Amino acid sequence: METRSIRGFHDVLPEDAKRWHRVEETAKAVFELHGFSELRMPVLEFTEIFARSLGTTTDIVEKEMYTFADRDGSSLTLRPEGTAGVARSYIENSMWAKSPVTKIYYTGMMFRHERPQKGRYRGFYQIGAELLGPEEPASDAELISMVWNILEGTGITKYLTLEISSLGDGICRPQYKEKLVAFFAPERERLCEDCQRRLETNPLRILDCKVKGCSEIASRAPRMIDSLCADCASHFAEVREALDSAGVPYVVNPGIVRGLDYYTRTVFEITTGELGSQNAVAAGGRYDGLVEELGGPRTPAVGFAMGMERLILLHQAAFPEGFGREISVFIAHMGEEARKRAFRLASELRGLGISTEMEYGGKSLKSQLKRADKSGARLTLIIGEDEIRRGVVKVRDMDTGKEDETTEINPGLEIAGRLGGK
Repeated sequence: METRSIRGFHDVLPEDAKRWHRVEETAKAVFELHGFSELRMPVLEFTEIFARSLGTTTDIVEKEMYTFADRDGSSLTLRPEGTAGVARSYIENSMWAKSPVTKIYYTGMMFRHERPQKGRYRGFYQIGAELLGPEEPASDAELISMVWNILEGTGITKYLTLEISSLGDGICRPQYKEKLVAFFAPERERLCEDCQRRLETNPLRILDCKVKGCSEIASRAPRMIDSLCADCASHFAEVREALDSAGVPYVVNPGIVRGLDYYTRTVFEITTGELGSQNAVAAGGRYDGLVEELGGPRTPAVGFAMGMERLILLHQAAFPEGFGREISVFIAHMGEEARKRAFRLASELRGLGISTEMEYGGKSLKSQLKRADKSGARLTLIIGEDEIRRGVVKVRDMDTGKEDETTEINPGLEIAGRLGGK
């Protein structure tokens, strides 16, 4: 038996979890301010949910999904992203009938069979949100502003750039695809094998290819933003105007494609130069046809997702210290009666909301004080036969080394008072 994790999967260790808590709590607070509610989805869906949502010619569906046959023969897939599951739940639970606007956020693990790199795993965590119902540009701008507010709250925006663009809609995008085919056809032999196939199935995917030769050719291709119809151009202009009014900094990047077929009109990415080639921290956009494609009513929508692992790497760079385990009190004891009193006092302190640890066995005082020091406790309480006889608790300030005593009449409240003043 190999005692190690599967390649591309990882543990979030206790010393890292506090950072995760800070980012997740910040995100949830911002979501609630914007009227979003949490949806908890299963990690397994029928494969068709993703195949129809993401597009059968996308890399995710073609190469990256973890798909297997269930005992009844049905095809199941571990979710590679969150939006399709939200759309499925929206339809199945008739959320559209309950309100003209539905605001959902989610957190959880996603699965893609990619080559693991820094900040990119096969089993990775995302925070995301979907705003379903409105098609007005203000909803795009609200969601993008909300994402930026989350990142501001985590203190990492100095590392980030918000890039926006538009992918047009069902009116102007087909004409744009014809322009792409006309541009790439003479270059066909210089394209990679995947892109030669994409030229026939979905030429937009060529723009997202990471092969050097393909990306160099694609850099000269016609731009969707220059081919927008009047309605899409107006929509994009209003999104920019709303972001300007909210003071959200951004740049227009016509090269944004996004790797999923369901996007229409507004798309955005938040990128960083701190993580090498894995530069996308958050991304999203509008997807007005997805719910209808899955069998629901016509429902305009806009959403996003951000990768927790990359956020945490940036958070570590911004705040290298201050996220260790925090213990306020450690109780050392000597003797069986002292151990019983220590247990009672630890329970009292925890009931007052004070994080407390104690020695469970009968180790020497020296050994217990070493553990107290390693725990990072602010105060160490010492109870021995002498303290029991005199009805006191010895208190050592771990920062100064100074010791004094408190009575055992109501030691919990007195210790709480001391900690409150430190």
